[in-house]
Amino acid sequence: MNRNTPLSPRPVHEVSHRVQSAAQLRANGVTAAQTAAQCLPGGPWQQLLPGVYLLHPGTPTNDDRVRGALLYAGRPPAGARRTVPDRSGPGYGEAMVTGLAALALYGFTSAPPVIALHRIDVLVPRTRRLRSTRFVEVTRATVLPRPQHRLGVPLAPVERALADAVASLTDASTVRRILTEAVRGGHCEPTSVVRELNAAELLGRAHVVDAVDALLVEGRAVAEGRLYEMVRTHGLPEPLWNVELSLPGGGFLGGVDAYWPEQAVALELGTRSPREEHVAFAAEREHLERLGVTVVRVTPKQLRESTARLSVVVRTAMMAAEDREPAAYVVVLPR
Repeated sequence: MNRNTPLSPRPVHEVSHRVQSAAQLRANGVTAAQTAAQCLPGGPWQQLLPGVYLLHPGTPTNDDRVRGALLYAGRPPAGARRTVPDRSGPGYGEAMVTGLAALALYGFTSAPPVIALHRIDVLVPRTRRLRSTRFVEVTRATVLPRPQHRLGVPLAPVERALADAVASLTDASTVRRILTEAVRGGHCEPTSVVRELNAAELLGRAHVVDAVDALLVEGRAVAEGRLYEMVRTHGLPEPLWNVELSLPGGGFLGGVDAYWPEQAVALELGTRSPREEHVAFAAEREHLERLGVTVVRVTPKQLRESTARLSVVVRTAMMAAEDREPAAYVVVLPR
């Protein structure tokens, strides 16, 4: 048999994609010898990665490279490779694209297009004994996150993809651009990004710390813009914006992002770190509520997903003020 020996018609009709793993080809009736013959120099196929084949002689496309990387990383462990794969599934196993390639597939303009990347990062379980090879960089996780899917491609959540991308970058301006786009484009919240960067032990790098500071400022600005829009779009009374509350004798009660003095309703935008949110906000809220001030905490995620629902919460708090004892007098100062 030579490379021109015709194959069974079965693969032609049943192969759903031009990038296939060796196991998928076997499941479609193509033997290892037939595959090797088709991949000889000048033949119609080519080996894209170990155990992964491009059933076309031309240059691999973005889609070819991504699918090939997932097939390589998602192939069963050595002891299970003789298992017949499910021909109806993609064959990716638990593998998912992460890093800059995932950001490009999410539509980040600050990330290079996939075809321009020298490598595609794939995330797999830590227990997998799999080597990085050619354009595939293997990244491991003790606990895999739940993937997001874009056009059938499993992607690591944006926060994890950002952390894996930042781990490979040394240019401060690039790190800052992708983190800023993540927040400005509504992909995720700053606190969740910081949490993922901290878990990846990246906050000790000076250029990452500088980018995170800018990220938190950007995140707060975006959230404040949504808060202003919520008040005006849903017809809430105009509050006093960004004020500090204190007792007449000078005791500081805390800063709030919006305050309706007639109803004694305060709103705080949660843009601090999770620990600060838990400790500082709880103390401030308890102190204010003892004085009869209702405190509403709003997260950036809530503002992004449902301003209509939040406006109802604020309006309900104002209406409830009519049925309770008047709040203690507090001094309101610009923050």
